[in-house]
Amino acid sequence: MTPTVITKSCALPDGRQITIETGKLARQADGAVVLRMGNTMLLATVVSAQEGVEGADFLPLSVDYQEKFAATGKVPGGFLKRESKLSDYEVLISRLVDRAIRPLFPDDYHAETQVIIYLISGDTTALPDGLAAFAASAALSVSDIPFNGPISEVRVARIDGKFVINPSLADKERADIDLIVAASLDNILMVEGEMKEVSEDDMLEALKTAHEAIKVQCEVQIELAKAAGKTEKRQYSHENNDENLKEELWKALYEKTYSHARQKLTNKKLRSEGFSKILEDYLASLPAESTIDKDLVKRYYHDIQKKAARNLVLDEGIRLDGRSTREIRPIWCEVDYLPAPHGSSVFTRGETQSLTTVTLGTKLDEQMIDGAMLSGSSKFILHYNFPGFSTGEVKPNRGPGRREVGHGNLALRALKQVLPPDTENPYTIRVVSDILESNGSSSMATVCAGTLALMDAGVPISGPVSGIAMGMISDAKTGKYAILSDILGDEDHLGDMDFKVTGTEKGITACQMDLKVEGLTYDVLKEALNQAKEGRLHILNEMKKVITEPRPDLKPHAPRAQTLIIDKEMIGAVIGPGGKIIQDIQNTSGATVVIEEVDNKGVVNVFANDKTSMDAALKRIKGIVAIPEVGQVYDGKVKSIMPFGAFVEFMPGKDGLLHISEIKWERLEKMEGVLEVGEEIKVKLIEVDKKTGKFRLSRKVLLPRPPKKETTPTE
Repeated sequence: MTPTVITKSCALPDGRQITIETGKLARQADGAVVLRMGNTMLLATVVSAQEGVEGADFLPLSVDYQEKFAATGKVPGGFLKRESKLSDYEVLISRLVDRAIRPLFPDDYHAETQVIIYLISGDTTALPDGLAAFAASAALSVSDIPFNGPISEVRVARIDGKFVINPSLADKERADIDLIVAASLDNILMVEGEMKEVSEDDMLEALKTAHEAIKVQCEVQIELAKAAGKTEKRQYSHENNDENLKEELWKALYEKTYSHARQKLTNKKLRSEGFSKILEDYLASLPAESTIDKDLVKRYYHDIQKKAARNLVLDEGIRLDGRSTREIRPIWCEVDYLPAPHGSSVFTRGETQSLTTVTLGTKLDEQMIDGAMLSGSSKFILHYNFPGFSTGEVKPNRGPGRREVGHGNLALRALKQVLPPDTENPYTIRVVSDILESNGSSSMATVCAGTLALMDAGVPISGPVSGIAMGMISDAKTGKYAILSDILGDEDHLGDMDFKVTGTEKGITACQMDLKVEGLTYDVLKEALNQAKEGRLHILNEMKKVITEPRPDLKPHAPRAQTLIIDKEMIGAVIGPGGKIIQDIQNTSGATVVIEEVDNKGVVNVFANDKTSMDAALKRIKGIVAIPEVGQVYDGKVKSIMPFGAFVEFMPGKDGLLHISEIKWERLEKMEGVLEVGEEIKVKLIEVDKKTGKFRLSRKVLLPRPPKKETTPTE
């Protein structure tokens, strides 16, 4: 039976087409589409259970983006030649989709829901990360799953001063603004990206450009849903409610909760215990024979607690810990805390703390990247760890989750903008942030601690970077809103916005924004950005009290590295037959030498633990690649003796003939007893044969010429 296929298309601002089709593939899913741009094709499917998860008060949503290696004609690397665990890159794209669509499911929808997106054909002129959420939303649009969409997502980049939607990989590398933006027809929902120290106004302009392109993509999804006959959504009932109980709880507990929130307790544990005690006292006051639904009581009390904290900010301008809306928590930090790592720091802001280390490695320590779309290596690695004890919890240590990957990537984007270019940086740099305490914005603490540790290690960053997490509380009915600087963990949970911004004194380097409210105007967003800048600069000034710029040199125990650029033709001379010469250099000097061809040049990276080893290796390499000059004097070593003279190594790997007639001014009849193998002598290069390239040396020209014997004239 031939399937009924429905296809719709839309255009990007530059005329490139995106098509969406449904009805051909994966027809047993609740919704499935194939999205195509150029030769990039994504298959997005969505399935949702008919019944809600018993006892759940949240949406059990999972989003998985996976790249099929066949999509780009590759075979997976490693021992297992199949796609398996998601790579960090795939996890990051999965998070982009999740954060864009999750807020638009109804609050009372608790059915287990799974979104799967496969890259089934890949093309670097149409990167999939800016298309994945578009495909996921389209799959939801042609299903009967309740979803307050559609939404879409684009990459917006500024290249040579002009904004481009969904640029190619090659063009993206030249961008000074690179953002992924998700939005509905009316509102920005999610932003993630990096920038090369740009202004707040430039970032806002990028968001506006992205939103205009997204509106077109939302319209085409509405057309697709109508054509597929999927405008009606399924009926569901996943929550039990008791309006009388709800009203009773609000009357009994709201004022107590508001009063406790107003105590301005800076200690998270004391605040939490106080809120818990209000609920415990209420439950203890109930008659023993009460049949009240305690799970329902807890859900309603959570709403009361959230409302009380929000009203406290909107009505009185007071936050849970007593700060004003613009106030930053107390900061203390130090560097060189750990003696053995190459760089270290501790950054503490309020009850959030990061212990961060920097390790400098060699070219051999670079991270290899093996993906369907992206492959190569990376010289900058940042890992973020979030153990359970940082929040006083027991949590199994089973490796990094998606949150750790996402937070680490944000910090990496923030810091990589100020690192020296790869061509000027011989090191592999690994930054590790271990969160030891957490009460809001540990990713921004990682940025600050990472900056301090890099400067402590002597890495020549162009400027220090700080980061801040902004929040917002708003009331659509009254129009009141409050923008909060340096939000607590509780404020992240109860607020309408989580907006993380990092930057230097010159401008923004990275951002991440998630919105949970509709109708955020660009004026409010601009106000939040300007307030974030004020907070960033305050944090930066606190960091400068400890260290203001990178140390002038590396730690004594840090490895040394130096890069030499040599002619392409000299690569073989340094390596030697079968690697003989480069191995000898490493064995005799103790240094590590890595050589590769880049842009028709030889790039030689030398790594050593001390100056002696470094100097020895550099001397050997420079000697090999140096070009012999006629007339130059060299320190040579006799390598072999022949009846007609001796062969002398006057430069590493270069031998020349010292003819018997060029050893002394006196005439020599034979070589016996004149020179010995291994003897060191000074020689002068007197000729290079143009045809053979052989070298002729002379020793006698460096010796005093004996006076001519006086002769008696014959009569």
